[in-house]
Amino acid sequence: MQVLFVVLNDTALLDDLFSSFLRAGITGATCIESMGMGRALSEIDNSSIPIFAALRLHLNESRPYNRTVFALLPEEQVDEAIAAVESVVGDLSRPGSGLLFTVPVGRAAGFPKRHSDLDELGQ
Repeated sequence: MQVLFVVLNDTALLDDLFSSFLRAGITGATCIESMGMGRALSEIDNSSIPIFAALRLHLNESRPYNRTVFALLPEEQVDEAIAAVESVVGDLSRPGSGLLFTVPVGRAAGFPKRHSDLDELGQ
């Protein structure tokens, strides 16, 4: 099992991302509002510190928040999920498009038995 994390900078793409997940057979994901560290630091009144003043100039003020989506996936579904994300977001190497990563899951609880891999995790 893996948990896939997607930080989606263009929040207007969220519905398209969920639709793409459904087409890929991914029927469960969680979405939370999030903010990057640079944005959070830029909102603090540190105008007397040059690095923070410069940071404010480089941030896109039209997107103060992003969305972090995560989904628990069986190993065999991870590549398809990544392709689903890329089909909506495009090339993630583009600055400002977002980011994606996976983390191995050692134990999980509270999920429907549709995840047959949960048996292997001792669930």
